Amino acid sequence: MTTPTPPPAPPARGRRRAPTRMERAAGRAAALQRPRVLLALLLLLALTCVMLLDGYLRAEVGGDERVRTGASASDVPDDVLDGGPILSFPGGQATTVSVPDKTIVLTFDDGPDPTWTPQVLEILEKYDVPGTFFLVGSMVSRHPGIVRDMVEQGNEVGVHTFTHVDLSYQSRARVTREIEQTQLALAGAAGITTTLFRAPYSSQTDAVDNYSWPVYKSLGEDGYTSVFVDTDSDDWKRPGVSKIVDWATPEDDEGASVLFHDAGGERSQTIEALPKYIEKMKAAGYTFTTVSGVMAGQQQTQQAQQTQQAQQTQQTQRPQQPGGSGGGGLQAAHHEATGATLYEGKALIAAVAVAEWTVPALSAGLVVVGVAVLGRFAMMLVLARRHHRQRNRRRFSWGPPVTGPVSVIVPAYNEKECIEATLRSLAASTHPIEIIVVDDGSTDGTAEIAESLALPGVRVVRQANAGKPAALDNGVRHARYDIVVMMDGDTVFEPDTVRHLVQPFADPAVGAVAGNAKVGNRRSLIGAWQHIEYVMGFNLDRRMYDLLRCMPTIPGAIGAFRREAVLQAGGMSDDTLAEDTDITIALHRAGWRVVYEEHARAWTEAPGSLGQLWSQRYRWSYGTMQALWKHRRSLLDRGPSGRFGRVGMPLVVLFQVVTPVFAPLIDVFTVYSMLFVDFRAALLAWLAVLGVQLVCAAYAFRLDREKYRYLLMMPLQQLAYRQMMYLVLIHSCVTALTGGRLRWQKLKRTGEVGTPAGSTGAG
Repeated sequence: MTTPTPPPAPPARGRRRAPTRMERAAGRAAALQRPRVLLALLLLLALTCVMLLDGYLRAEVGGDERVRTGASASDVPDDVLDGGPILSFPGGQATTVSVPDKTIVLTFDDGPDPTWTPQVLEILEKYDVPGTFFLVGSMVSRHPGIVRDMVEQGNEVGVHTFTHVDLSYQSRARVTREIEQTQLALAGAAGITTTLFRAPYSSQTDAVDNYSWPVYKSLGEDGYTSVFVDTDSDDWKRPGVSKIVDWATPEDDEGASVLFHDAGGERSQTIEALPKYIEKMKAAGYTFTTVSGVMAGQQQTQQAQQTQQAQQTQQTQRPQQPGGSGGGGLQAAHHEATGATLYEGKALIAAVAVAEWTVPALSAGLVVVGVAVLGRFAMMLVLARRHHRQRNRRRFSWGPPVTGPVSVIVPAYNEKECIEATLRSLAASTHPIEIIVVDDGSTDGTAEIAESLALPGVRVVRQANAGKPAALDNGVRHARYDIVVMMDGDTVFEPDTVRHLVQPFADPAVGAVAGNAKVGNRRSLIGAWQHIEYVMGFNLDRRMYDLLRCMPTIPGAIGAFRREAVLQAGGMSDDTLAEDTDITIALHRAGWRVVYEEHARAWTEAPGSLGQLWSQRYRWSYGTMQALWKHRRSLLDRGPSGRFGRVGMPLVVLFQVVTPVFAPLIDVFTVYSMLFVDFRAALLAWLAVLGVQLVCAAYAFRLDREKYRYLLMMPLQQLAYRQMMYLVLIHSCVTALTGGRLRWQKLKRTGEVGTPAGSTGAG
């Protein structure tokens, strides 16, 4: 039977058919979504860059822990090996300078450290003593305020590379990068650059070898002064305060460049030893200066040997040097950062600040997500088992059998490939039904195909293209019976599907029933992945939500409603992209109970390409967010609406929005840890999570009597398919934040899903 509505007039010959309302809306939607997809990808790229930057700062990315020992020094001049601790190359000639007698150059390596460096600075300020700090660039960029205070206090700073690597193993490009990045960090932190350098793992000049010598020569040609030590306190060994003081004391009133550490480990002994050492050396008549102070004094002595006038000129022109005083002016090795160096340095400090806040926040989020994911798995297993046992007891019954006829509504838009299989499966139903095909302005002859089948009880209702919610509403208005079953035009029912689906309506409190949607085209890789998702995710979730009485969605492929309940809720709204979620929440708020019937199976054609899958899941996830926002007032309502708002709404937000959005953290941190931290531990952790998921999936397959062979594809699903779902959800979140609407999107159908013959499970 057909409800007569005149079909649209055919286009005049030679003229192109005007696009329908749906096609125009789809075109506008596609144009709007492209920049949002790009923005979602840019957000993911930004997250990756932030993590790589943080890993680089912590020497986890690009770190190199190799330290060279025992190499030959045959190429190193004897004057250098036997010379003083300050090495420069004026005029290209290697020259060393020794610290004068009764003079101490206090040097500190590996900082700044937020715990120990401020305590060192406080001690130096208390005793009016300057220090020379050789700073690691990554630490400078993470703690710029400490470096700023250090320079303002009158201390001198030098480069100790950016990631604390042995430069003798590195290429020329890597050496240059280590120095330049540290200079940028200093420029951003304190507005200066420096000409002082100390190589990591260096000690006295006699330790220079054939591999490190070219590095010192190259840096010397660039104007750097390399600083070694005469006396090493060995405080990093934590030998005790008295030994640190003794080991740092020069012999026979000699001057010395003395090494301490203000970072790189637990430095409480250093903090305790430093005041005692300063007091001891001052009592012995020693003065304290910086590296620049030693070099200026040596230069002054050399020029004094020439003429008195040259000496006066030198005293007038040279910068003020600390002769035992930690003054606040710039040291001679410092140069004011200007231009691009200054701005690039500030940009580096800003980027690091973002990384310093972002990565810990993401780490905390990872803990929350991990707990939420494992909690969800535990809830699903426990509640799904309870649901299955409860609904499959021999004595379980919803009430008297429901045997009355029902109306089945099939909204269809260009479903010529699938409509015949759909209608023939309904015609084989063991429950009395009327079938209402609502043709939503199809242009491929869908309505004509439905009419030509001449199946009993089938009515075709034509309407101008208006979207799926309008088509469903039209079907509800034409329905003759109190119970309406809604399905998609590409879905196939088993003979007993309708009979199982309507039995819960024996309970007068039940307003809607969700059926068990199955992927029919599961032979392809994409289909198999969706099959796993349907069985594990959707159906286990519905069992859990059923027991908690907060089912969020009746699937569009198979759902049944009391006609009265739908009309009471205002019909199928087009306010959101997820009209099925919208109507389900509305029924909860109206006080109706929504349940899940696992035995009512429907076989649907899942998207067959990645593009179609993206389009469908984007509509689902964005529509769910819209529906949650639309019904946000339920959080404050009383009665059934308030119960859903305070129980169902938080669960849906946590498990279907928040957790999936941040779930990529698990994979991102796993890859990060595999590459840069501990590959074996990260792999074992990932396999453990995969094992938990496999257990859940296997149990879900057991409940649905599915074949386990599809679980072999689950590891690959976690590596590829799940990442795409993450991007889709991020895309949806971006759209939700920036605004935008889509209409009913049409997926390309193949019609390969047929009526399962006597199926009781998966094929």
